[in-house]
Amino acid sequence: MELSVVMPAYNEGSHIYENLLETDRVISGFCRDFEIVCVNDGSSDNTESEIARAAAECDRIRMVSYTPNGGKGNAIKKGVEAAEGKRIAFLDSDLDLSPDHFEDFLKHMDAENADVVIGSKMHKESKLDYPAIRKFVSFGYYVMLRVLFRLRVHDTQTGVKLYRADLLKQIVPGVITKGFAYDIELLAVANELGAKIIERPIRLVFTRSAGFSRIKFSDIWQVFKDTFRIKSKVRKIHKERRKAGKTNG
Repeated sequence: MELSVVMPAYNEGSHIYENLLETDRVISGFCRDFEIVCVNDGSSDNTESEIARAAAECDRIRMVSYTPNGGKGNAIKKGVEAAEGKRIAFLDSDLDLSPDHFEDFLKHMDAENADVVIGSKMHKESKLDYPAIRKFVSFGYYVMLRVLFRLRVHDTQTGVKLYRADLLKQIVPGVITKGFAYDIELLAVANELGAKIIERPIRLVFTRSAGFSRIKFSDIWQVFKDTFRIKSKVRKIHKERRKAGKTNG
């Protein structure tokens, strides 16, 4: 299978059915061999039944479901474990970002021989309708990650990404974060392993009514704490790789 699209969902019952079918419609326009793995992350509304309804109409849609709620990072992990494609994409289930981005991502992954392609709000060609407070937080992440990990990407938090499946499945079993910091952890470890990461422009229309939507300041503080845990992990990987290199040499 060419592509798996992992879509985490938490209390998205009001629109997940339509969004899954729309995702299938869009991706089928440029990819023939794909699946959509929608992860119900312990929702308390009718998300599970609405995913099942979409899956009954489209055999390319599969559901992973569990309780209790484990956080977005945990949902991504469960989706990756279930994915069968050679490449694995992440897509937020609210479709603030269109699945048509993956047509461009797949082309550039091949053309530039990249291991990871991520959408970036800071790309000069990106078109954004986006709250200023989120722009500020994104810039803060960029500065922090550049200092801590020498990670040469401008935006780790945008919800469209594409990974080589073999690389991602190598990283995911050792993931230590379950919340919003999972993006940072995946990219930091991929970078430490020598993966080629490229950024592509996005089009974003922010649809949530509140500036931070479901992201609270406590979540942001947790991301900062988790980031330093990730730093310790990456440092350990670096030491192990250096030791292995000396041994092999």
